[in-house]
Parts: sequence; structure tokens; C-alpha cells
Amino acid sequence: MHANLLKSLVQRDLEARYKGSILGNLWPLLNQLSQLLIYTYVFSIVLKVKLDVQGVPANNLTFGLWLFAGLLPWTAFLVGFIQSSSSVINQPNLVKKVVFPLTLLPLVPVFSAFIESSMGLMALIILTGLITQTLHPTLWLLPLVWIPQLLLTSGLGYLVAGLTVFLRDIPQSLSVITNLWFYLTPIVYPASVIPEPWQTWIFWLNPLAAIAEVYRDLILVGKVTHQGEWATASVISLLLFAGGLYIYRRLRPAFADVL
Repeated sequence: MHANLLKSLVQRDLEARYKGSILGNLWPLLNQLSQLLIYTYVFSIVLKVKLDVQGVPANNLTFGLWLFAGLLPWTAFLVGFIQSSSSVINQPNLVKKVVFPLTLLPLVPVFSAFIESSMGLMALIILTGLITQTLHPTLWLLPLVWIPQLLLTSGLGYLVAGLTVFLRDIPQSLSVITNLWFYLTPIVYPASVIPEPWQTWIFWLNPLAAIAEVYRDLILVGKVTHQGEWATASVISLLLFAGGLYIYRRLRPAFADVL
């Protein structure tokens, strides 16, 4: 029952974002496709940046693909995380309904952002096949990396959604936090440029670093070269999900009184 309700809420959220526009839900695909083409053109053709990553073809077009593959999970996380922080305070009418399952509210922006990012993922896979003339069988493993990605986003989403009811400065502070987090994650630069003593800390304590690299492994490299980091990211994401949900549930009884 809750799964069907969540599906309906996500569908309504996606429809509301583009209500009245002519292209409707095609906008997320067009936005991400334009990003992919711009990154590929600017970095690969104009700046002629060549990627030096083992297993990835070192031609003039692969850097844009590599960059976009890392940006996909980050963007899905960022949008879902920030929007979930206001998911409870933006729905006071639902909060005050006794029968409504409030645990669904932070999940709606998380899954909406994930669905939108999947459109960019399809564009990336198609363009990768056209440029490299190869589609790796490791693409079938992508659902396994989506699990820690969704657990991480949902867990932190629960945490900030619950705390924002009592501390309204949290949504604004998240912009500062995520800006710092972005540059601590090897997305716009290869992990090889990180000093060796720091690489272990970055990969083992930053789940998004591992998730971004596994995206690149599965789509561009064709083999998983970060198995340990992937497993660690999955465990950390699961723990953060459990912790975030626990705190959210403990704070939930006071939501109606505050709102």
C-alpha cells in the first residue's frame, strides 16, 4: 500500500515540476543531454583534455563522458538531499493528518531526482556506445550501485527533513556543506591526483566517491576496479539510512505541534 502511495506521490511531484510546459517530462532528458554534449564539446574538443584512466579509451571525446558519469550520481544525490530537507515543512496539511504515513515525505524528492537522473544515464550509455563502439556487459550491474546511492540519499534526507522542522537554517546550510563535499569527491578531477595518503580516506569515508567511480567502472571501463570501496560505501549507506530513519521517527511525533 505504501509503495503504491509513494509511486503516486513521486508521479505527482514530477508532473507538478513541468506542469504547463509544452515538452513536460522531456525537459529533464533535454537538460541532461545538453549537459552531456556541452561537457564533451568543451573538455574534449575545445580544451582537448585527454583522460588518462586505465581501461578507458584515451581519445578526445572520452573526458566529457567520464565527467558526466561521475556527475550523474552526484546530481541525483544533491537534488534529492537538498529538496528532502524541506519535504516535511512544505506539507503541513499532510503532517497533521493522523493516517498519512509521514515516512514517505522525504522519499518523494529522492526518488524524483533519481528518476530524472536515469534519463541522463540513458543518454550517457547511448553516446558511450556511439563514441567508443563498445557497450560493456557490466552495465547490468548498475542496479547494484543504485542501492547504496538511494540508501545514502534517503538516510541523509530523513535526517535533514526531521531536523529542519526544528531548525529552519538547515536547508540554507546544506548549500555550503555540499559545495565542500563536491570538491572532496573526485568528480571533476581523477582520483589519481589526490595525494596517496589521502586517497584511502577519501574513498573509504566518502560513499559518493566510491559510487561515482563505480559508475565509471561499469559504464566506461567494463570492470569493477573499486570492489572494496563499493562494499564499504554500501555498508556506510545502510548505516546512515538506518540512523537517519531512526532519528526521523523519534522526531516525528512533535512535527504537528511545531508546524
